[in-house]
Amino acid sequence: MKYSIFSELFYEVSSPATFFLNVLAAKTSSQIILQESLIITPEIPYEEFVLQNSDVRFIKLAVEKGVSFRVVYKAEVEVNYTTIARKSLLGSIPFIALPNEVQPYISPSRYCESDKLIAFATEKFGDLADNYSKVVAITDWIFTTIKYKSGVSTGSTSAMDTLVSKEGVCKDFAHLAIALCRALDIPARYFTGYASHLSPPDFHACFEAYLGGHWIFFDATKLSQSAGLVKIATARDASEIPVASYYGDAVCTFMDVQCCPIPADFTFSCSKFDEEAISYD
Repeated sequence: MKYSIFSELFYEVSSPATFFLNVLAAKTSSQIILQESLIITPEIPYEEFVLQNSDVRFIKLAVEKGVSFRVVYKAEVEVNYTTIARKSLLGSIPFIALPNEVQPYISPSRYCESDKLIAFATEKFGDLADNYSKVVAITDWIFTTIKYKSGVSTGSTSAMDTLVSKEGVCKDFAHLAIALCRALDIPARYFTGYASHLSPPDFHACFEAYLGGHWIFFDATKLSQSAGLVKIATARDASEIPVASYYGDAVCTFMDVQCCPIPADFTFSCSKFDEEAISYD
């Protein structure tokens, strides 16, 4: 499926600042960038870089004091996600047989304190027959238990905080799901992307669990369509792939995000995925 994606960010800078932006669509074997443009107004030199052993594309730029600037990113992207029969995910992979590159997604991380949730996760989900059923149950439980509410979380809100407060936004839903998966020894990672048919439009945070040898997509908010996203990045949690991080005194005063399937009359029915799962890997 092809998508047209767009994001616009406007910042006011009151002291010299260095910005790291993470808004570019990922270039992977299953996601092809057909065309893209990045325009910064006024024109400010920038550097694009990719971290070692990663497909995350960052933009780095230095901005002088008193400058207000706009970043506009546009792209057309072809996403070739994979559908996987649910029954093939029901078996468990022996822990020692997990690929070495999956290991970082088993341990606790900054926002996903899985070591503190082992007793809770085991009591709540531990008796389920297989890991796929556990992840589905975690996703459904978060959706029905945690209230989606803007403005209630901050840059320091963790999975434990969300579990206590019972409210948050998409990143908080994702962090809690990841932490509960890892507490049950299920590898899980944070996923950010452009989501079609998301209301209101925004950058969207979801998660993936490693099941049956595949990274399988889940959205605990159930606001996005499983087969309707363009991947920006995956990581252990949001601390590694924020949309924007900056060092200096600055504020974002405007943001617009769009993701539209091509052709525009694209329709989607989730019923076909009742027996299948989605992998963007």
